This record gives sequence, C-alpha cells and structure tokens, in this order.
Amino acid sequence: MYVLIPSFEPTAQLPELVARLAQTAPELDVLVVDDGSGPSSAALFDAARAAGAEVIAHERNRGKGAALKTGLGHIAAHDPHSAVVTADSDGQHTVADILRVAETLRADADAGGASLILGVRLFRGRVPLRSRVGNAVAGGLFRAATGRRISDTQTGLRGIPAARIAWARRIPGEGFEYEQRMLLRLAPDGVHLREVPIATVYLDRNASSHFRPVRDSLRVLLPVLLFAGSSFAAFLIDTAVLLVMEAVTGWLIPSIIVARMLSATANFLINRRAVFRAREGAMAGQAVRYALLAAALLASNIAWMSFLTSAGFAVLPAKVVTECVLFVLSYGVQRSLVFARADADVRSYEAHSDRRDSAEAVETDRISAIGGIEGITTITGRTR
Repeated sequence: MYVLIPSFEPTAQLPELVARLAQTAPELDVLVVDDGSGPSSAALFDAARAAGAEVIAHERNRGKGAALKTGLGHIAAHDPHSAVVTADSDGQHTVADILRVAETLRADADAGGASLILGVRLFRGRVPLRSRVGNAVAGGLFRAATGRRISDTQTGLRGIPAARIAWARRIPGEGFEYEQRMLLRLAPDGVHLREVPIATVYLDRNASSHFRPVRDSLRVLLPVLLFAGSSFAAFLIDTAVLLVMEAVTGWLIPSIIVARMLSATANFLINRRAVFRAREGAMAGQAVRYALLAAALLASNIAWMSFLTSAGFAVLPAKVVTECVLFVLSYGVQRSLVFARADADVRSYEAHSDRRDSAEAVETDRISAIGGIEGITTITGRTR
C-alpha cells in the first residue's frame, strides 16, 4: 500500500511526516509529488527523500488534482495492485489517522469491497473561524447540489482501493476542485463511501494551506446549483399554471400538459444559455433532444401525479414529490445527452489524461536516462 502526498511549497512538516511514517509503518511505501515548488523548496524534498520517500516532481505548478493523478499514474505503472492513501503535506493528518484509514481500506478490500474511504474531521474545539465557516458552507453547497450529506467534503485524507485507481485518474480537474468532483462522481458511478473519524489539526491557524473552501467548492458545484435554480424557476411556473388551470377547468391532465409546455420552454432556454453553456448553432438538435426528454418526463409526471392524487394526496404535495423524484434524472440526461458539450469536454479531457498518463508510465522506466518527460521529473528515492 502507498501513502501518496501531493505538495506545493511545503514546510518542515513534510519530511517530519515522512519520517514518522517510515518509523511507525515501514511496510508502507511513501510517494511525494512536488507540484512545481521550485528551487526554494528543494531542501525540504531532499529531506523527505532522505527520510524514506520516493519523490517525483512537476516542472511547473499544475494543481493538487494534477499532482494526485500524477502520483496515481506512477503507482499504477509500478504496482497496479496497490491501494493508495492520500494525505496532505502540511501536518493536518496525523500518522495515527493515516494508519486508521489504511486499515479501514485494507479491511474493506478483504471483505470484497471497493469503497472510497474518507478520513472526516469533526470540527470541534479550537478550529480557525475561516476553516469552520468555509467547511460548513462547502458542505452545505454540496448537500444543496446533490442531496447527499458527507461529514467532511474537504478532507484530503482518503483511501482509494486498487480497483478504483483507474476511476480516480479519469475524473477531470487539475486543482482543488478535483477532490470535490471525485465526491460528485460517487453516486453516478456506483462507488460506495465509508467515513472514518479523524483528529482536527490546524497548525498556525492553517496558514500554510492553499485551499479556499467556498471558492473552490463553487467552481465545481456552480453548474449543479444553477440547474437547481433553473429547475426551481420552472417548478414555480409549472405549479402556478397547474394550480390556476386545474382550479378553473377541473381537468388535471390537460392542466399538467399546458403547465409543462410553458415551464419546459423557459427551462430549455435558461439551461442552454446559463447552465450548460451549449455551443452556438446547435439549437435545433438540442431542442429535439430536449423535447424528447420533456415528453418522457411529462409521461412520468402524469403517471406519478395520477398515482399520488388517486392515493389521496392533494395536488400541491403530489406535485412537490413528483418534481423531486424527476429532478436528478433530468439533470443527468440534460448534461450527458441534451447539451452534450459538457460531457464531450470531459471525454476529451479524459482521453488527453489517459494518453499523458500512458506516456508517463512507459517513460518512467527510462527516466534515469532522459531525466523526465512532459513536465515530470523523477528524483531517486525509496526502493524496496
């Protein structure tokens, strides 16, 4: 098993962490990725290497997500059956907690699982206000966007089973948003999650952290939040028209159809322009796909509304339940099929990442002869 530590402009906490890991758990391999820190940090990475870590480096700063994926690619090339625990280099993750996550990861694999393990902080005691508020807001944004509660969405202490390494490498993102996107992919990709409580440690009031919880969370979650806002606006239009028409005519199904036609038109225009930022000149195809989706959702809406009202629900509660059920389905289909540019961009990114990682894996065996490829340099380090 590997402990993977991405690091940009580290402090003395990095070599100290490596030394404690080597002393406490010598069976673990430690891989440090220097994310383009520059000459001023060379001595600290040399100290980490001397303490027992293998060190590889980006020639320029590319972001935490890129550093994590570089490390995962390196591990996959050299030990494809190894699980990985990721940890931060600033001393926030204790050796005891790293080992606790590693043991949970090992036990889960022994039981036939392939869960992502999160080391989650409880944010009790003397926590800097910026961190307490930032993590609370980030967690709230995540719940608002996904409907799922995760105790600590910002934790960098994670256990990734060997079976999920390829999955983790395909997730887009180069900066801190990468870790958020990993959590967003859990439900769609059927990846189970397990949480392990860990200590909440902040050194110098977290001054060495380059992470900004609210800003970096918004970068990832904004499209989902915009979609929620667009859907809520359409819901208001739909509900208002439905209630008025049903009260005037007494006809439920025709009222549903008219209300859905008006709200769907507004929803299509908002989503196309503001949420998914669809490419220009493709409106006809998008409109056809959206119309097919709207028809399918309309049929589902009618079925749910008819069932719930016949079961004794009033129109308004039945409407709320129905829209909540269809919300998640609508977002996924619009993102992947109706406004396909978003997923096309992701596939393009993933293809580029796979080509880059494959090249890195092939060239790593020749690295000592050529010194590095595509912005990655290998520094001699721990061997077994």
